[in-house]
Amino acid sequence: MFATIAIIGATILASVFGFNNSEVFARCKFNAYDVRHANHWYRFFTYGFFHAGWGHLLINMIVLYSFGGMVEKGFEYYFSTKYLLYYLLLYFGALLISILPAYGKHRNDVFYNAVGASGAISAVVFASILLDPMQKVFLFFIPIGIPAFLFGILYLAYEFYMSRRGKDNIGHDAHFWGALFGIIFTLAAKPAIFTAFLVQLGLK
Repeated sequence: MFATIAIIGATILASVFGFNNSEVFARCKFNAYDVRHANHWYRFFTYGFFHAGWGHLLINMIVLYSFGGMVEKGFEYYFSTKYLLYYLLLYFGALLISILPAYGKHRNDVFYNAVGASGAISAVVFASILLDPMQKVFLFFIPIGIPAFLFGILYLAYEFYMSRRGKDNIGHDAHFWGALFGIIFTLAAKPAIFTAFLVQLGLK
């Protein structure tokens, strides 16, 4: 799980640096207004390496560590020597795609900011669900693991609903679109994964 460890290491280093350097944090977070009006296009990617606090960082990195290795191994099976390329395309593609809805909504709002790798991590999680839909997913408040495919359905429904409400300070849009990107990218890159997915569910 070389790529996963490398991304986790880079994200921890960047986040800790950002915790201690407000100027760097301000320059790297996603500010839709600056992207639109100051041509800070790099923010489409740098925001994913910075986090709002230790809790935010640790939860994201634990989830990425939990699912990233399995996705790398699955991608190695399907893509052979090109698996690292596909894994990085999945991750960084999701960083971009998951923040585009927020950019569309807030490109003229100077006060809108976002940080965190949640959208990209959602893509990794959903790639893992396609690879192994019967794996058990354990949530912090539920001691019994639930099948990954069921978790995926509930997750998408919840994030879609919460993104419509927009009442909290969580990037539900990024979670939802990151997850969808993970599904679409993985199946487009290797349609055979969908056949294997159906077989594991007993639907084919």
